[in-house]
Amino acid sequence: MASCPECDYDEIDTEDYEEGDTLSCPECGKSLVLVGSDELELADDDDEDLDDDEDLEEDEDEDDADEDDEDVEDEEEFDE
Repeated sequence: MASCPECDYDEIDTEDYEEGDTLSCPECGKSLVLVGSDELELADDDDEDLDDDEDLEEDEDEDDADEDDEDVEDEEEFDE
């Protein structure tokens, strides 16, 4: 069992997790990272948010590229 560094809740079961895994404190809801045997640290939520934003931008770029390909196919049909 591990303790939450935020609220000191000391009954967090880490048995099914590996080092580096992220979990939530059942008491306060904070995101935590398992850094060692029964040792938890607060997860850096800001980094996760930035990663999500970058993923969204990449998805938008891919969608734009797909739309451009469709436009070219439509134009080719009319040229025939």
